[in-house]
Amino acid sequence: MPGLVDALMIVAVVVLVAVRQFRPGRIDTQRRWWLLPAVLAVVALREPHMVDAHHPAASVALLVAELITGLGIGAGWARTTRIRVEPNGAVWSKSTTASGVVWVVGIGLRVGLFALGAALGIHQDSSALLLALAATLLVRSGMLARRAQSLHPAAVPDTAYGDRMSPPAWKERV
Repeated sequence: MPGLVDALMIVAVVVLVAVRQFRPGRIDTQRRWWLLPAVLAVVALREPHMVDAHHPAASVALLVAELITGLGIGAGWARTTRIRVEPNGAVWSKSTTASGVVWVVGIGLRVGLFALGAALGIHQDSSALLLALAATLLVRSGMLARRAQSLHPAAVPDTAYGDRMSPPAWKERV
């Protein structure tokens, strides 16, 4: 049962993240961008069978390869995400077509790693994939937060006297 729950959680997180990232979204550098990856990592690490007891060295090697793949996908995804700054200082991000290519290549690499493990007879648990997804989201969110903090809003041109004044309030006549 926990494997099914982990698989459903992986699918839900991937769909949620993918849908949200291909729409423009505001980056808030003050929020806890690391919270979702931390929760996913805790859920993944609670599984006792992450490493195959019959093939510990090969299982750990596949786990490390999965984590390196996740880190690389997160970095590639963050580098291919478009960021813009509004004059008021708000920072917005939107994934590009190249980000989608990074996702497709990452999924292909992960399928390849799973196929390699299956060919070697290594029992693979979904917790390794969940941990790699947490690493992907952590790297991507961290790099985007760092990029957003380093950007400055475009210079607002000087205004003439009265340009920024609010319109007079509506007055009711009695």
